[in-house]
Amino acid sequence: MGERQPNLRERRRSETRRLVQAHAVRLFTDHGYDAVTVADVAEAAGVSAMTVYRHFPTKEDLVLIDQPAQVIAERVAASSAAQPLVRRVGSALIEAATNWTGGNGDEQAANERFLLDCLRLMVSTPALRARHLDSQYALQQAVVDALGDDATGPDAAFRAQAATSACIAAMHTALTRWVEDDGHTKLPDLIARALTASFGDDAVATRRKD
Repeated sequence: MGERQPNLRERRRSETRRLVQAHAVRLFTDHGYDAVTVADVAEAAGVSAMTVYRHFPTKEDLVLIDQPAQVIAERVAASSAAQPLVRRVGSALIEAATNWTGGNGDEQAANERFLLDCLRLMVSTPALRARHLDSQYALQQAVVDALGDDATGPDAAFRAQAATSACIAAMHTALTRWVEDDGHTKLPDLIARALTASFGDDAVATRRKD
């Protein structure tokens, strides 16, 4: 069966969420995170403050990237258990980065610029750094849970947690370098390089060059 398509209400909710977040990130970038209120974001987006809070329960949530923890976890769960753990997790992270920065032409440029702006705010704002660490921990748990029987027992669970944590740390290093480089290098390639530097050539499957 094909994947279920979002209904009209879901599409409108998603559009409102993207609109609000785009205005928030622009205001935070232009004026500073601490100088902008949720009311300012609501006014810029043409919605009520209640609507903003309905989509983003806290101000920090306005900047956090919608990290598709569930999608990444599903990719890991669907991968072959015969592969090394770091390759299973790393491949899912690279695929997520490809989706974050994907699109054609202007769309791809806009996606990359938005992600860069979000990451710069996270790096420069202490409260956002703390929330970013929380989201990384949640991602780690989602991936370990998705491994199911492959992470059963204390030793297997420890190996899964260590491997997943190390892969996420490599991704974080790549994200930081990407920001410093102002997005001039493709993010999926940087993550692949970070994984290879951490675990060796076998950590990343051979990627097709377009």
